[in-house]
Amino acid sequence: MGREVQEAMDGDERKRTGEATKRVSRESESRARKPSMARASARGAFVLFEGVDRCGKSTQASRLVTTLRARGVDAELWRYPDRTTAMGKMIDAYLMSKAEMTDGAIHLLFAANRWEKKELMERKLRDGVTLVCDRYSYSGVAFTAAKNVPGLDMEWCRAPEIGLPKPDTLLYMELSLDEAAKRGGFGQERYETTDIQRAVKQNFDAMKEDWWDVIDASRDMDAIHNEVVDIAMRAVDACKVGAPLRYFER
Repeated sequence: MGREVQEAMDGDERKRTGEATKRVSRESESRARKPSMARASARGAFVLFEGVDRCGKSTQASRLVTTLRARGVDAELWRYPDRTTAMGKMIDAYLMSKAEMTDGAIHLLFAANRWEKKELMERKLRDGVTLVCDRYSYSGVAFTAAKNVPGLDMEWCRAPEIGLPKPDTLLYMELSLDEAAKRGGFGQERYETTDIQRAVKQNFDAMKEDWWDVIDASRDMDAIHNEVVDIAMRAVDACKVGAPLRYFER
């Protein structure tokens, strides 16, 4: 009887050992699958250009998209405000001085123009498309606050941006107001006055964060472009390995 009991106990031990081995094997397989899950979270980068009017944002943003595509990066150029939407057409009429609106109302309309494209932006980024944006939330804050309207300070201006996607990299085009005023087209729109632009620049300076890349926009266009491409590619590479998309917070 003792031998039978011992054999039964040995059998139970072997069974437990076998089950433990299978469990460890399953856990190892699960850990082995984690890298593929990380790869699945790869996405496109959100690259933003900001700065005063006529600092070269549009030119460099367009050139960057062309270069990224040549390097095999799926990239699109976005501009804010997007004047093709229903809200954007109202904004365009205001900027061209063809319509009037209160300062608070036009600020909220600018913000709504960003919100109406939020889901599309998120979907594009998830699908691996890199979005190169010419202006975004920071411009909205800087321009409205520059008017010095009571109640419309920078804190109030930031509030409607909470919850919107935050850029992965921000290229701030630094240019003196004198240089900007010399460039073609200055003064064609409502906000292109020296006083407004000076206040806008001050607001940008107040908003600057350590992670912004400040670009000397007074240099040769090719030199600027080369620097911009290097910065953008770092963001693209980081997002390919799963850098999380951030959002504006309080």
